Amino acid sequence: MPKQDFYETLGVSKNASADEIKKAYRKLALEWHPDRNKTPEASAKFKEVTEAFEVLGNADKKSAYDRFGHAAFEQGGFGAGGPFGGGTRTYQQGPFTYSYSNSGGENPFGGGESFDFGGFSDPFSIFEQFFGGGAGGFGSRARQPRRPVYSLAIDFMDAAKGAEKEVEVKGKRLKVKIPVGVDSGNRVRFGDFDIVFEVKPDKRFQRDGDDLYTAKNISYSQAALGDTVEISTLEGKLKLKVLPGTQPGTMVRLRSKGIPNVHTKRPGDLYVKLQVTVPTKLTREQKDLLKKLEESDSEKDSWSWF
Repeated sequence: MPKQDFYETLGVSKNASADEIKKAYRKLALEWHPDRNKTPEASAKFKEVTEAFEVLGNADKKSAYDRFGHAAFEQGGFGAGGPFGGGTRTYQQGPFTYSYSNSGGENPFGGGESFDFGGFSDPFSIFEQFFGGGAGGFGSRARQPRRPVYSLAIDFMDAAKGAEKEVEVKGKRLKVKIPVGVDSGNRVRFGDFDIVFEVKPDKRFQRDGDDLYTAKNISYSQAALGDTVEISTLEGKLKLKVLPGTQPGTMVRLRSKGIPNVHTKRPGDLYVKLQVTVPTKLTREQKDLLKKLEESDSEKDSWSWF
């Protein structure tokens, strides 16, 4: 059965840019990765799109493919293993086995070094380059060196607003940029090492994803009569209107006053819980006023029966 055209496999035109080819592969690789897609044809489709991208995503291989088609990479197509040599490599990932043509030794694009990923290489290593490691164990083969991982404790506000910190790695002082919205447990790649962040708690705010929660104490009279109070936000102080008759525990939602999402940068919300403070010491005059208020409320309740 003739092999499908690589451009058709990725769903792009022959005039597609390198960025368009990369985006097409990214979408299809996510769709057909065997650890994500459990349909019977997933492994074969994943192999096809990876095979197509490894050629069209490389300028030299793409040029050879545009000139000679699939024959440029087939054994015997141009003599001993085609222009890129011969041989086959087989990869085993759980229940899936993949076999690809490999280069016969020298790098066909110049130089005398071994052509490590000529022909068609391991599809999971390509997937890792795009997505930072395969899901469910894919792409984590022992033959690949593990990246060093370091932990870094940062202040709450540095996580919420982003910052630049100087860290020491292997005896070297390096500056790392803390992404806006990073949270505890987030792992971020910096050069040839990774950092896992631990965000210190803040006295004013509690975080739930991108949303923030804070509390504001108000007096009994402020809750009953209404008032304007000052609250803390990530951007500083803000005036908040307390409506007359506010009940204890009322939650006020302030849209887009939370933490920006680390990926989309869209901020969450800030929730302010209004806590009514009950006085512990009252003057005689205050007690008399409260008694009159209680009597008034009781009288209203009695009239409600008629």
